[in-house]
Amino acid sequence: MGQSGEFQLFPPSFPQPFHEGCLKRRVRKEEHMLYGRYQHNIDAKGRLFVPAKLREKLGDAFIAAAVMDHCISLYSLEEWDKLQEGLAAMPMTKARKLQRYLSANAADVQVDSQGRILLPRHLLDYASLEKEALVIGAGNRAEIWNPAAYEEDSGSMTPEEVEAEFMELGF
Repeated sequence: MGQSGEFQLFPPSFPQPFHEGCLKRRVRKEEHMLYGRYQHNIDAKGRLFVPAKLREKLGDAFIAAAVMDHCISLYSLEEWDKLQEGLAAMPMTKARKLQRYLSANAADVQVDSQGRILLPRHLLDYASLEKEALVIGAGNRAEIWNPAAYEEDSGSMTPEEVEAEFMELGF
């Protein structure tokens, strides 16, 4: 028993199952994870409201880019730098076209006083965005989707298929 009369599972000298440093690392990593699903409209000038929960993690300035899946990816400057460093570490023969494509299809965006970003026309066209947009968190980035395209892409997976994918990955 402990001093207060409570049952003590481990003696004080025994290593505790959750080391404080491990917990801090886990919290720190989760602080940067982006998640959630938000529906917003794009105005006539190409401005889109970015939800506060996502802005907290992306910052006031970040990168909007056409990366994959015909959606616009939003990266914090830190995550964008990691992506660029990964490309720089690859052999030039493999990375040059990808680097060129990313550089040509990315833009710095700044959050205005109303929480909106201005998206360049070529990115809106790439993602087939006109009026409605679905903004989702996707781990280390956020994504802006045409709602119909997102439903077609993600709606094709049944809950059973999602479960099977997680099991295959070892989760």
